Amino acid sequence: MILLRLLWFVIRLAFLPWVALIVWLRRRVRPGSFVMVEVDGFVSDFPAPRRAPFLLSGLKPLSVASLHELADALPKEPRVRGVFVVLRGFRAGMATATSVRRALLRLREGGREVVAYLPQGGDTKDLYIASAASRVYAAPHATLAPVGFASSARYARRALDNVGIEAQRIAAGAYKSAGETLERDSMSEGQREQIDAVLDGFYGELVAAIASGRRVDETRAKALIDGAPYQPAAAAEAGLVDGVAYEDELPSLLGTRERPAPVVRMERFLRARRARLLPALRRPPVLAVLPLHGAIMSGTGALAMDERFVGAVRTLRVARRVRGVLLHVDSPGGGALASDRIHHELVQLAREKPVVACFANVAASGGYYAAAAAHHIVAEPTTITGSIGVVAARLVIEPLLSRIGIVTETLKRGARAALLDPLHPIDAEERKVLEGEVQSFYDAFVDVVATGRKRSREQIHAVAQGRVWTGKDAADRGLVDELGDARTAVDALRSRVGPAAARMPLMMTRLPLAKVPPLAPAREPSLLATVLELLDLDLSSLSLARSGERVLAFSWLAEKLR
Repeated sequence: MILLRLLWFVIRLAFLPWVALIVWLRRRVRPGSFVMVEVDGFVSDFPAPRRAPFLLSGLKPLSVASLHELADALPKEPRVRGVFVVLRGFRAGMATATSVRRALLRLREGGREVVAYLPQGGDTKDLYIASAASRVYAAPHATLAPVGFASSARYARRALDNVGIEAQRIAAGAYKSAGETLERDSMSEGQREQIDAVLDGFYGELVAAIASGRRVDETRAKALIDGAPYQPAAAAEAGLVDGVAYEDELPSLLGTRERPAPVVRMERFLRARRARLLPALRRPPVLAVLPLHGAIMSGTGALAMDERFVGAVRTLRVARRVRGVLLHVDSPGGGALASDRIHHELVQLAREKPVVACFANVAASGGYYAAAAAHHIVAEPTTITGSIGVVAARLVIEPLLSRIGIVTETLKRGARAALLDPLHPIDAEERKVLEGEVQSFYDAFVDVVATGRKRSREQIHAVAQGRVWTGKDAADRGLVDELGDARTAVDALRSRVGPAAARMPLMMTRLPLAKVPPLAPAREPSLLATVLELLDLDLSSLSLARSGERVLAFSWLAEKLR
């Protein structure tokens, strides 16, 4: 490999004048140009690692890191007048929307004009992001709907009673709500309290963004939200946007009718500025970005599975090039044992190298448990985090079986031999045993967080009990160290690594591929699964509980807020 690098270096050196000319031509832009940023679908904090770099894999989704790279590059490009953001449809959580908006504000603070265009209209998050622009345009007849935020849940206890199914749930923490839609017929007070707090936080961010972006007071901003949806002409009259235009009219609006503004795509602009005259002879030390995404469960086959994640952590521990690790968390939690194993490995890593956690849209329950090993935690004000609690649940179908004439007879040796059967109805004594198990893990959860946050157990218990917090509220209570985006987290990591870290690039870590067992034959969904799907119930905690594992899960808000 070293010989190949040396050979490539010599070839480039021999043709250096021609290489320099090509790089110069690629970097050249016309005076008054706008760099176009397209937001179309999923947006991530960091670019995804490519498993097959030599194969065509389609367009990569936009990353917040690329927006900050653009903000770093523009001061060296006086010919670029501004940034043109096309919001075709943002598909990510509120914390990511906050990060995108923060990056656009940074572009404006650098003295460049930021113009947003909504060719297909937009919802609350689209308009929240667009409020960072100095000018906002919408296509004719596109609906603009910054209507705010809502969270709904359907409670199925009476429906399950009607078919003869009972949900048995044990939770440690007054606010631990996972699975309560199966056990109750209305929202618990703890759940209502924490949802209201999160909605207040999100709504406050939206109001403040529209007020500052559209240069109105908060009363007017709230009126703009309450008056939605709008047709573009009405939105322009109300001051929510600056004008209405078709896509082909935008270059003239960015420049003049006689001299339309040239537009260059951000990907091409940044790729040209990344080009080097001569390749590096050796690989430099790096800062690794380690993803902890999705449900945390034991086994193989999913992104956040403990086997694969532990393998990645151990690789980073021994990699001499890796000088620090950014743990990027976007997970509602999952299995207790898997979360504890991941946390343990991260503790070992943190003993040898700096570890900073960056919370994305959701870093709750098991996701927070794992991140408690980090030296420093960064979250957006709109991140969903906390949920320090434990829950276990099972569905009992004996009444249904009895109703249709099926009798279950169980022979056992051992007083609690049937306890681990997920369909076995637990009696009072068994419930007491399970409550002790759940409480024991809750105590361990609190201890882990107390150790990681360097606080007393009492201080953590006061903000735990399964309570969910926004990033802003979590920072006020000591669960988060700093509010900011992925760039803030990278800066915090660089400061812990030392002065040399300023020159270290980020390396995106891939979780090692695990062996996947042969696919099982497809089966028709059960009647129960079909009914619950129609009721729009979240089954993540139930499916985990059926495996016999205690659950650190919180997922209703990740999908229900809109």
